[in-house]
Amino acid sequence: MATLQELKREFLEHLEIERGRSLKTIESYDRYLTRFLNQTRASIPKSVTDELVREFRLWLNRQPGVGDTMKRKTQNYYLIALRTFLKYLSRRGIESLAPERIELAKIPERSLDLITHDELERLIGASSGKDLKSLRDKAILELFFSTGLRVSELCALPRDINLKHDELSVRGKGDKVRVVFLSDDAKKAVKSYLEARKDMHDALFVRHRNKSKETSPLTSRSVERIVKHYAIKAGISKKVTPHVIRHSFATDLLQNGADLRSVQMMLGHANISTTQIYTHLTDKHLKEVHKRFHNRGKE
Repeated sequence: MATLQELKREFLEHLEIERGRSLKTIESYDRYLTRFLNQTRASIPKSVTDELVREFRLWLNRQPGVGDTMKRKTQNYYLIALRTFLKYLSRRGIESLAPERIELAKIPERSLDLITHDELERLIGASSGKDLKSLRDKAILELFFSTGLRVSELCALPRDINLKHDELSVRGKGDKVRVVFLSDDAKKAVKSYLEARKDMHDALFVRHRNKSKETSPLTSRSVERIVKHYAIKAGISKKVTPHVIRHSFATDLLQNGADLRSVQMMLGHANISTTQIYTHLTDKHLKEVHKRFHNRGKE
């Protein structure tokens, strides 16, 4: 009989080859499952029981994190990895704990960090210089708000995008391709940046060093620092990240009447439940509808 360690290796290979998961995702699953196996000392599939999982959850809950214990959201990452692993074993006919026996910990409703429309305009307007770096940063900020791209998706964009069209294909999570749309401001900013570039690098956004002609693609961390720099320059006291701009993109669409399914497609969410975190942000619009149309018969 194969051991859980051997089956874990086969499961990770399955994720990479058959499921096409990214190496980062596979590394995360490996880390969560390794910790489970090391802590519980489970060696064969039948040794994974309700009691074993309960003890592991207690141990997780007592690990240091934010406050006195590990956050429940982080605990759920371990449980999701274990449940996915057990589903894999079940499909192979290997007897172990039924995956549906594992329930995730309840977590508070997710809150979103948002900036106002005025703050967003100030943020984008803060990159107003005509030098190469300023033109690049303006293009980055305009693209973020026009498309709702994840920072990793933006960093992976190629230089040879067709600005004659209003749309762009991007490869997102799970290697899934979706279409995003370019505003006139975004196309203008990217065009100005590309016209000013003298290098031959294939990446759309690269580092521009003052004394060296060598270039390299911007990393996600570099882009996060760029966004933070302009937020401070714009006098915004809140924490502003690329993901905050992504939130603003989704909220702007919903508050102006876009349907949830369309926003889901543009954000590249696999499940609409992920997109639904934005719906409570449109309460102002709902209140206006209620005020306009409720109980009109008395008038």
